[in-house]
Amino acid sequence: MEFLLAIGVAMFAGLLLSRLTSKLNLPDVTSYLVAGLLVGPLVLGRLGVPGLGFQSFEFVEEMGLVCDAALGFIAFSIGSEFRISALRKTGRQATVIAIFQALTATVFVDVALIGLHFVLGDKLPVSTCLILGAIATATAPAATLMVVNQYKAKGPLTDILLPIVALDDAVGLIVFAVSKGVAKALIGGSLSLVSVLVNPLIEIVASLLLGAALGWVFSLVEKYFNSNSKRLSLAVAFVALCAGLSKLHFEFGELRIGFSSLLVCMMCGTIFCNLCDFSEEIMHKTERWTGPVYVLFFVISGAELDLRVFADLAVVGIGLMYIAARSAGKICGASVSARFMKCEKSICKYLGITLLPQAGVALGMSVTVAAEFGTEGAMMRNIVLFSVLVYELVGPMLTKMALTAAGDIRPKPTVDRHDLQS
Repeated sequence: MEFLLAIGVAMFAGLLLSRLTSKLNLPDVTSYLVAGLLVGPLVLGRLGVPGLGFQSFEFVEEMGLVCDAALGFIAFSIGSEFRISALRKTGRQATVIAIFQALTATVFVDVALIGLHFVLGDKLPVSTCLILGAIATATAPAATLMVVNQYKAKGPLTDILLPIVALDDAVGLIVFAVSKGVAKALIGGSLSLVSVLVNPLIEIVASLLLGAALGWVFSLVEKYFNSNSKRLSLAVAFVALCAGLSKLHFEFGELRIGFSSLLVCMMCGTIFCNLCDFSEEIMHKTERWTGPVYVLFFVISGAELDLRVFADLAVVGIGLMYIAARSAGKICGASVSARFMKCEKSICKYLGITLLPQAGVALGMSVTVAAEFGTEGAMMRNIVLFSVLVYELVGPMLTKMALTAAGDIRPKPTVDRHDLQS
């Protein structure tokens, strides 16, 4: 009962706050995150009333199933952006820009934090700098997709943005795995080629193959169902299969075979949308059904943000440096690569701003390092939490402003009273 009551309170708080913030012309994502803070363990949860908000961060972690489902649907929806017809227009541009801006963000953060290392010393080890640089690659596909859907953004910037966000996470997973291997080598004094290069590549390839297989099966099975409700249920079933099977992992000595849920779901959506004639209709209905899941996901993400990180001035200082360096890397990298690929002026000017939001994937990476690096990992998690708090509250608003300035979000037409009377 407490679990269901907390879910109901969280969703109601998010929806209610979205009505209030709409008066300020703010994106819904921002209001959901703020609502999460309010019903989280540090505000409403402190009252200790069962079901009235989230009483502890451990209770919030128990909502992990909802987050896994939401991220699965988000990745599945992004996969639909990789239609062959669309890739013929933006595929090469999106690939080059995605890789270049992600690596540029990593280099900017690495250089800035290693420079700070010479000031702080052991308070900021080089291994921490390298891992935070890798985490800087990740962009929050959920926040970006939510803003695009809410304001029905359409145009050149939106067309290239969604494939870049999807590829961005693939690049981020590779860079993170490699950087984590190097960091462990610096701490332990031994460098392993398997952990640094082989395992990350296996994870990427295995995830793409598993997602492709499930997408192909989905396109075959879909033909045996004619009603929209059953096709929708089938889509939900396959996203659940993707998310569930991606939890499997196999170890053979130092060799590890694992999967990325985001990549598996994304590839499943890509293959399905290119093989199924009715994919656009099914994807549209899936997106409408998953609306409540997205609301709950962002409220939970807001509840996960621990404001107590502000108590450590070192974390705040490192976090501010991380935010500044990552933002500069994303904006400069996107602008330079877009110009190199001869994109439209609006893309060159505003693309980098739309890539600033950071949440789910970065938080997932921070959980991994917190579990594997002890005290150093805990500090990295706090730095990422601090940056996510800033990025998720400000990032969606900046994304909306950039899409509006680029002309992809158009203001609603106003109706003159005289026209109505006539």
